[in-house]
Amino acid sequence: MSIAKTFLEWPVLRQVRSRDLLGRGPAVTSAQTRAKHPRTQDADTVARSVCPYCAVGCGQKVFAKNGKVIAIEGDPDSPISRGRLCPKGAASEQLVNAPNRVTKVRYRAPYATEWQDLDVDVATDMIADRVIESRRRTWQDADDQGRPLNRTMGIASLGGATLDNEENYLIKKLFTSLGAVQIENQARI
Repeated sequence: MSIAKTFLEWPVLRQVRSRDLLGRGPAVTSAQTRAKHPRTQDADTVARSVCPYCAVGCGQKVFAKNGKVIAIEGDPDSPISRGRLCPKGAASEQLVNAPNRVTKVRYRAPYATEWQDLDVDVATDMIADRVIESRRRTWQDADDQGRPLNRTMGIASLGGATLDNEENYLIKKLFTSLGAVQIENQARI
Protein backbone atom coordinates (compact mmCIF):
# COMPACT_ATOMS: atom_id res chain seq x y z
CA MET A 1 0.00 0.00 0.00
CA SER A 2 1.39 3.40 -0.91
CA ILE A 3 2.05 6.10 1.66
CA ALA A 4 -0.56 8.41 0.09
CA LYS A 5 -3.23 5.69 0.23
CA THR A 6 -2.29 4.89 3.83
CA PHE A 7 -2.52 8.59 4.72
CA LEU A 8 -5.97 8.91 3.09
CA GLU A 9 -7.27 5.96 5.11
CA TRP A 10 -6.49 7.56 8.44
CA PRO A 11 -9.64 7.53 10.59
CA VAL A 12 -9.94 11.31 10.97
CA LEU A 13 -9.61 11.86 7.21
CA ARG A 14 -12.15 9.10 6.54
CA GLN A 15 -14.56 10.84 8.91
CA VAL A 16 -14.22 14.16 7.10
CA ARG A 17 -14.32 12.59 3.60
CA SER A 18 -17.46 10.54 4.34
CA ARG A 19 -19.14 13.35 6.34
CA ASP A 20 -19.28 10.98 9.32
CA LEU A 21 -18.00 13.62 11.72
CA LEU A 22 -18.97 11.71 14.87
CA GLY A 23 -17.25 8.55 13.67
CA ARG A 24 -20.28 6.29 14.11
CA GLY A 25 -20.87 5.11 10.54
CA PRO A 26 -18.89 4.21 7.43
CA ALA A 27 -15.78 6.07 8.58
CA VAL A 28 -15.09 3.55 11.33
CA THR A 29 -15.91 0.35 9.48
CA SER A 30 -13.08 -1.61 7.94
CA ALA A 31 -13.11 -3.04 4.43
CA GLN A 32 -13.42 -6.49 6.01
CA THR A 33 -16.53 -5.43 7.93
CA ARG A 34 -18.07 -3.80 4.84
CA ALA A 35 -17.54 -7.05 2.91
CA LYS A 36 -19.52 -9.13 5.44
CA HIS A 37 -23.11 -10.18 4.83
CA PRO A 38 -25.73 -12.07 6.86
CA ARG A 39 -25.20 -15.84 6.88
CA THR A 40 -28.89 -16.28 6.08
CA GLN A 41 -28.41 -14.46 2.77
CA ASP A 42 -26.79 -17.60 1.29
CA ALA A 43 -29.81 -19.82 2.03
CA ASP A 44 -31.69 -21.27 -0.92
CA THR A 45 -34.69 -22.38 1.20
CA VAL A 46 -36.36 -21.05 4.33
CA ALA A 47 -38.77 -23.22 6.30
CA ARG A 48 -40.92 -22.32 9.28
CA SER A 49 -40.69 -24.62 12.27
CA VAL A 50 -41.28 -24.82 16.01
CA CYS A 51 -38.46 -24.99 18.54
CA PRO A 52 -38.07 -28.60 19.78
CA TYR A 53 -36.97 -27.90 23.33
CA CYS A 54 -39.97 -27.01 25.47
CA ALA A 55 -43.73 -26.75 25.35
CA VAL A 56 -43.80 -22.98 24.68
CA GLY A 57 -43.75 -23.50 20.90
CA CYS A 58 -41.56 -20.61 19.78
CA GLY A 59 -41.57 -20.08 16.02
CA GLN A 60 -38.34 -20.61 14.10
CA LYS A 61 -37.13 -19.85 10.61
CA VAL A 62 -34.81 -22.59 9.38
CA PHE A 63 -32.39 -21.51 6.66
CA ALA A 64 -30.88 -24.23 4.46
CA LYS A 65 -28.42 -24.33 1.60
CA ASN A 66 -28.08 -27.42 -0.59
CA GLY A 67 -30.26 -29.39 1.85
CA LYS A 68 -28.09 -28.56 4.91
CA VAL A 69 -29.30 -26.31 7.73
CA ILE A 70 -27.03 -23.26 7.91
CA ALA A 71 -28.91 -21.10 10.44
CA ILE A 72 -31.98 -21.02 12.67
CA GLU A 73 -33.50 -17.76 13.86
CA GLY A 74 -36.66 -16.67 15.61
CA ASP A 75 -39.71 -16.19 13.40
CA PRO A 76 -40.97 -12.60 13.70
CA ASP A 77 -44.40 -13.72 12.43
CA SER A 78 -44.87 -16.14 15.34
CA PRO A 79 -47.59 -14.88 17.69
CA ILE A 80 -45.98 -16.83 20.52
CA SER A 81 -42.37 -15.67 20.43
CA ARG A 82 -42.47 -12.70 17.99
CA GLY A 83 -39.01 -13.50 16.64
CA ARG A 84 -37.34 -14.21 19.97
CA LEU A 85 -35.64 -17.45 21.03
CA CYS A 86 -34.09 -18.51 24.32
CA PRO A 87 -30.41 -19.57 24.26
CA LYS A 88 -31.33 -23.22 23.67
CA GLY A 89 -33.68 -22.37 20.82
CA ALA A 90 -31.13 -20.03 19.28
CA ALA A 91 -28.54 -22.83 19.36
CA SER A 92 -30.86 -25.50 17.93
CA GLU A 93 -28.90 -25.50 14.65
CA GLN A 94 -26.28 -27.41 16.63
CA LEU A 95 -28.87 -30.09 17.36
CA VAL A 96 -29.17 -30.76 13.63
CA ASN A 97 -25.52 -30.37 12.63
CA ALA A 98 -23.71 -31.79 15.67
CA PRO A 99 -20.86 -34.06 14.51
CA ASN A 100 -21.67 -36.68 17.18
CA ARG A 101 -25.39 -36.80 16.40
CA VAL A 102 -26.65 -40.35 16.03
CA THR A 103 -28.45 -40.64 12.70
CA LYS A 104 -28.97 -44.41 12.58
CA VAL A 105 -31.15 -46.72 14.60
CA ARG A 106 -28.96 -48.25 17.32
CA TYR A 107 -29.85 -51.49 19.12
CA ARG A 108 -28.24 -53.34 21.99
CA ALA A 109 -29.58 -56.84 22.48
CA PRO A 110 -30.26 -58.08 26.02
CA TYR A 111 -26.97 -58.91 27.82
CA ALA A 112 -24.93 -57.61 24.88
CA THR A 113 -22.09 -55.18 25.46
CA GLU A 114 -22.02 -53.61 21.98
CA TRP A 115 -24.51 -51.58 19.98
CA GLN A 116 -25.39 -52.50 16.43
CA ASP A 117 -26.98 -50.54 13.60
CA LEU A 118 -30.44 -51.62 12.48
CA ASP A 119 -32.46 -50.83 9.41
CA VAL A 120 -35.45 -48.58 10.24
CA ASP A 121 -37.94 -51.15 8.93
CA VAL A 122 -36.38 -53.93 11.05
CA ALA A 123 -36.46 -51.73 14.17
CA THR A 124 -40.07 -50.71 13.50
CA ASP A 125 -41.10 -54.35 13.13
CA MET A 126 -39.29 -55.25 16.37
CA ILE A 127 -41.12 -52.52 18.26
CA ALA A 128 -44.50 -53.46 16.79
CA ASP A 129 -43.98 -57.14 17.62
CA ARG A 130 -43.07 -56.32 21.22
CA VAL A 131 -46.04 -53.98 21.68
CA ILE A 132 -48.45 -56.56 20.28
CA GLU A 133 -46.98 -59.36 22.43
CA SER A 134 -46.98 -57.25 25.60
CA ARG A 135 -50.58 -56.15 24.97
CA ARG A 136 -51.70 -59.75 24.33
CA ARG A 137 -49.91 -61.07 27.42
CA THR A 138 -51.18 -58.39 29.83
CA TRP A 139 -54.69 -57.73 28.46
CA GLN A 140 -57.50 -57.53 31.04
CA ASP A 141 -61.06 -58.02 29.76
CA ALA A 142 -62.83 -57.77 33.11
CA ASP A 143 -62.18 -57.49 36.83
CA ASP A 144 -63.07 -60.09 39.53
CA GLN A 145 -66.72 -58.96 39.61
CA GLY A 146 -67.07 -59.22 35.84
CA ARG A 147 -67.02 -55.48 35.17
CA PRO A 148 -65.42 -54.67 31.79
CA LEU A 149 -61.89 -53.25 31.90
CA ASN A 150 -60.60 -53.60 28.32
CA ARG A 151 -57.12 -52.45 29.25
CA THR A 152 -53.50 -53.47 29.45
CA MET A 153 -51.27 -52.77 32.42
CA GLY A 154 -48.18 -53.89 30.48
CA ILE A 155 -47.82 -50.76 28.32
CA ALA A 156 -47.29 -47.20 29.51
CA SER A 157 -46.26 -43.91 27.94
CA LEU A 158 -44.11 -41.23 29.50
CA GLY A 159 -43.66 -38.21 27.23
CA GLY A 160 -41.69 -35.01 27.38
CA ALA A 161 -42.08 -31.43 26.24
CA THR A 162 -39.99 -31.74 23.10
CA LEU A 163 -43.10 -32.67 21.14
CA ASP A 164 -45.71 -30.17 20.09
CA ASN A 165 -49.36 -30.36 21.15
CA GLU A 166 -50.45 -32.12 17.98
CA GLU A 167 -47.85 -34.87 18.38
CA ASN A 168 -48.75 -35.31 22.05
CA TYR A 169 -52.43 -35.54 21.13
CA LEU A 170 -51.74 -38.30 18.59
CA ILE A 171 -49.55 -40.22 21.06
CA LYS A 172 -52.33 -40.03 23.66
CA LYS A 173 -54.84 -41.34 21.10
CA LEU A 174 -52.48 -44.17 20.06
CA PHE A 175 -51.81 -45.43 23.59
CA THR A 176 -55.46 -45.08 24.60
CA SER A 177 -56.48 -47.14 21.57
CA LEU A 178 -53.95 -49.81 22.61
CA GLY A 179 -55.69 -50.01 25.99
CA ALA A 180 -52.97 -48.35 28.04
CA VAL A 181 -54.08 -46.39 31.09
CA GLN A 182 -50.71 -45.14 32.34
CA ILE A 183 -50.19 -42.22 29.98
CA GLU A 184 -48.30 -39.21 31.29
CA ASN A 185 -46.90 -36.18 29.55
CA GLN A 186 -45.46 -32.86 30.62
CA ALA A 187 -47.98 -31.18 28.31
CA ARG A 188 -50.86 -32.58 30.42
CA ILE A 189 -53.16 -33.47 27.55
